[in-house]
Amino acid sequence: MRPTLDPLNSRYRLGADLGRGSFGEVYHCQDSVSGQHYAAKLEPVKAPLPQLTMESKVLGSLQSLHGVPKLIWAGAEQGYSVLVMELLGPNLETLLQLCGGKFSLKTTLLVGEQILDRLEDLHHSSYVHRDLKPENFAIGQGQASQLVYLLDFGLAKKYKDQGSHIPYRDHRGLTGTLRYASVNAHLGLELSRRDDLESLCYLLIYLAKGGLPWQGVVAAKQERSDRVLEMKLSSGFDALCRGLPSEFAAALRYVRSLHFEADPNYAYLHRLFRDCLSPQSATPTYDWSNLPLEHLQLTASPSSASQSTDSGPGPAFRAGLRNKILSTSC
Repeated sequence: MRPTLDPLNSRYRLGADLGRGSFGEVYHCQDSVSGQHYAAKLEPVKAPLPQLTMESKVLGSLQSLHGVPKLIWAGAEQGYSVLVMELLGPNLETLLQLCGGKFSLKTTLLVGEQILDRLEDLHHSSYVHRDLKPENFAIGQGQASQLVYLLDFGLAKKYKDQGSHIPYRDHRGLTGTLRYASVNAHLGLELSRRDDLESLCYLLIYLAKGGLPWQGVVAAKQERSDRVLEMKLSSGFDALCRGLPSEFAAALRYVRSLHFEADPNYAYLHRLFRDCLSPQSATPTYDWSNLPLEHLQLTASPSSASQSTDSGPGPAFRAGLRNKILSTSC
C-alpha cells in the first residue's frame, strides 16, 4: 500500500510502485514545481536494519562519478526515510528476461566493461559495494539507454579510513546476495575490493549463460549457504566458465588470488574483456537496443536495497575450510 506522504518535501508527489525489496520500496514521483520525473525510495525509520540514511550519504559523496544516479533530495517524512533520485530505465535482471534469459557474449562483455569502470571509480573513492547483482545495475532512459548505472549503496562501506586500509577481520555475517557472494563473504571475512570483483565474475557468467550451477540448491537457509559455498569452491574455474572464452576463467582465477588489501589490476581485467571482442563487435550495440521503446522507459527503476538473510556458514563447516583457504586470504 502506497504511503500517504504527498507531497514529499512539499513538492514531490508519489506515483506508481516501481519496485520493492527487503529494505524499502521505490515509487515514481514527480516534482510539482519543475514537472520532472524521479524515483523515490522509502524506508520506515523504524526498520530493523535501516540503510537508507547511510545510502543517501554514500550516494551524495559519489555524485561526481560517471554512471551513478543523481541525488535530488533526501530527508525524513512522517516516519519514513526518503531518497529522491534520478529515474532510470530497467535493471539488468529485467533486461535479461526481456532478451530471452541470457545476453549475447558481446553484450555481456560490453556490460562487464562498464561495470568494471563503475567499480574502479567506486574503489578509488574508498568504497566497496558489497552487494553486486543484476538488480543493482540499470540503464538510463532515452539517449542514456546504453549507459549502465551502479545502484543501491545501502551495504557499501569504506575500505579506507584517512588513507589506511581497514583491518582484516573474520567472524562476520554473510553480507550481500548469496548467488553472487564471494567465497570470503561466505566465510564471514571482512570484504574488500577483491570481493566486489569476484561477485562481478559470477554476475557476468550468469548474464552470459543464463544461470549459475548453485541456483538450483534447495535446502534450509544455513544448509543452502553451506552447499552454495561448497559448489563455489569445488567448481573448477574452467568448468564454471565452460562454453565461454578462456578469459572469463582467467579473470575469476585472478580475483580469487588477490589478498585482502591488494590493489586490483583493473587494466588487466579490462584487457581480458577486450581480448574477447573483435574490432567489429566492440561497437557499443546492446541486445536490448531492439526492444520496443516502452520496455526501456518507466517500467523499472533503482531497486530497493536488499541483504541476504543467510547468516553464513556454521562454525564447524567454516573451521574445516579455514586451514585450506585463509592462508591466502589476508
